[in-house]
Amino acid sequence: MRLPFVRGVRSRLLLAVVAAVAVALAVVTAGFNLVLGHVLAHDANDLLRSRATSELAILKPVGDRLVLGETPDQGVVDRPVWIYSHGGVLEQPAGAGKKVDAVARGLASGSARFLTLPSTDTRLYAVPVVSNGRKLGSVVVGVSLAPYEQTKQSALLGSLALAGLLLFMIVLAARWLLASALSPVAKMTDQAAAWSERDLDRRFALADPHDELTKLASTLDELLDRIAASLRREQRFTAELSHELRTPLAKIVAEAEIALRRERSPSEYQGALEGILRNAKQLTRTVEALVAAAQHEGGAGRGVADAYAVATEAVDACSALASQRAVSVTAQPPGRSLRVGVEGDLAARILQPVVENACRYAERSARVSIVRDAGRIAYVVEDDGPGVTDGERESIFEPGVRGTAGRADGAGAGLGLALARRLARAASGDVNASKQDNCGGRFVVTLPAG
Repeated sequence: MRLPFVRGVRSRLLLAVVAAVAVALAVVTAGFNLVLGHVLAHDANDLLRSRATSELAILKPVGDRLVLGETPDQGVVDRPVWIYSHGGVLEQPAGAGKKVDAVARGLASGSARFLTLPSTDTRLYAVPVVSNGRKLGSVVVGVSLAPYEQTKQSALLGSLALAGLLLFMIVLAARWLLASALSPVAKMTDQAAAWSERDLDRRFALADPHDELTKLASTLDELLDRIAASLRREQRFTAELSHELRTPLAKIVAEAEIALRRERSPSEYQGALEGILRNAKQLTRTVEALVAAAQHEGGAGRGVADAYAVATEAVDACSALASQRAVSVTAQPPGRSLRVGVEGDLAARILQPVVENACRYAERSARVSIVRDAGRIAYVVEDDGPGVTDGERESIFEPGVRGTAGRADGAGAGLGLALARRLARAASGDVNASKQDNCGGRFVVTLPAG
């Protein structure tokens, strides 16, 4: 379950930073206070050992007893020192209290050891006095732990205050840094929310890419450029296609209206029907090509086909136009069997407009040859017509654009080569007009090999 205030990326990052810093400060604070406590305890023990050594230096064994010599601080009444000899007390502090005296007497009977009395904040250290292998008595010294506890408490409060201050400063710094770092994302979000489907030229434009976010913005700008270019091509293609389809549709309507105005002879009706059929076939080819392209771009299954069979089908489809213009069009079989990685119908639809273009502008002959090159099948369509000028090699593939020869005789609608290239590129291939050494046209249709 996500909390409402941590839904944003910045909030989650800030929470993660605060949690990590808080844990780190807690560990450091706890470690510091543990080490300080250990150091203070060690200092207290060293002080007790030093006092015990001082007391042992002034004791003198006399027979089986101990004799207390002169001490520099003998005048101090409450010196926390207990000296025992054979169960008797040679010295003890006046204001230590019965409980502490009892504990000190109990320590004197044992070996050297430390003991802390929490109720009185006192730490005792007992050390036996041994002479010639015999225990003559014991010395017990004490120290008040109140100063050490006060130091520990002050250090704990100070370290907690410092940790809180550091955490607060780090939270402010992290919040500012995250806000600065993610400000491009907020800006991009606001910009994208304000754009409409018609704002094809709007870009994020976060200056030159220098970090991950500006690189993301630059990548998205490049993606938007490609999408905008694709949309413009589609819009232009659709507009020009609809414009060009008006002509055959208008011809069909006109032929039908003229034929129906009055009674006509069978031959006149036949001529009208032939014109209608011719224009209807042109519409059918155009629509079928567009549907095939859409299906292929939409992920329809890709098959394989015999490359020569595809060329033969395209040539047969153009035989009527070739006969009408007295042009010989042939498909030359390859030296070995070749297969294209595209369905036969789609491959023929790609090749047919190119072959039809060769038949329309050839003087006497056109031919289709097939070669394999680097994992691709190339159909080379050549004719002995006027060819394509250098400045028209790309423009003739634009919808509605015809080359010099096409404008001269008014043939075609300027859609065949555009549809052929569209279909070829949808099938991971291409159609290009290449330069011919001698006079004539030369087009190369490349498709993936099967």
